[in-house]
Amino acid sequence: MSRSVKKGYYVQEALMKKIKAMNDAGEKKVIQTWSRASTIFPEFVGHTIGVYDGHKFIPVYVTEDMIGHKLGEFAQTRKFGGHTSGEKSAKAG
Repeated sequence: MSRSVKKGYYVQEALMKKIKAMNDAGEKKVIQTWSRASTIFPEFVGHTIGVYDGHKFIPVYVTEDMIGHKLGEFAQTRKFGGHTSGEKSAKAG
């Protein structure tokens, strides 16, 4: 469910503060965050943000096409293990 229009976009204050400080200094470092619900703003473009998926930090390089989306959309929380082949299940049974 999306956020109410009257409330505006959400970005964690600490994350926005770090991005602005890096833009002022001209640095490019990986910023780790747990805030998957934060919206990507134009200030984020060109930075790599480590988004926590519940197990580890997934590096997400932000491009212009990502503006307006949430950080959590680019760090999957589930890992597909694959299906078992028909031969394995036939031998077991």
